[in-house]
Amino acid sequence: MDANKNTPLRAVALVCTLTPSPAPSSSQLLAEQTMAALAEHGVTGKTIRIADHDVKPGVQTDMGDGDAWPEIRDTVLGTDILILSTPIWLGHPSSTAQRVLERLNAEISESDDQGRMLTYGKVAAVCVVGNEDGAHKVSADLFQGLNDVGFSLAPNAVTYWVGEAMQGTDYQDLDKTPEKTEATTRTLAANTAHLARQLKAAVYPAS
Repeated sequence: MDANKNTPLRAVALVCTLTPSPAPSSSQLLAEQTMAALAEHGVTGKTIRIADHDVKPGVQTDMGDGDAWPEIRDTVLGTDILILSTPIWLGHPSSTAQRVLERLNAEISESDDQGRMLTYGKVAAVCVVGNEDGAHKVSADLFQGLNDVGFSLAPNAVTYWVGEAMQGTDYQDLDKTPEKTEATTRTLAANTAHLARQLKAAVYPAS
């Protein structure tokens, strides 16, 4: 058990489905299940479906009039944990997930008074759903991007479900959550919350 188990933590899940609300979304469902698992470790927070907001293309923190990213960015910077949830499309993360990474790329140029990226000390994890192969490839792409822009990743920092290839079943259509996915989500939550508490107590040194 964590020595600082009672340290409060905040999380946000950015859901990168291509489908706006109120349509159901498997990416939304797995993100919500992950947030529920994090809640068992004293983590509070919310989900944001990116398709519901006008996130402009670009690699700056603010792309001007009407850009919804600055408010979402403030939410991310105000939390300890970022969950990025994406479907698999054509073997890749969704274009929305790619746009989120591109917007997060601006953090490379932002720093605190000791020269550290503002994302240092924050932990990221990934949710992936699809009815085709590619969950490991998609998580690898997201892991690299998230690490490049300053996030840390705990062991087993991805939970996923993929259905049978070339079939139409979605994660949200299942009668119950598969045991393996449920167990993986619990592991992600435990390890991610643990690492976030460690980094909150002992931040990375300036370099």
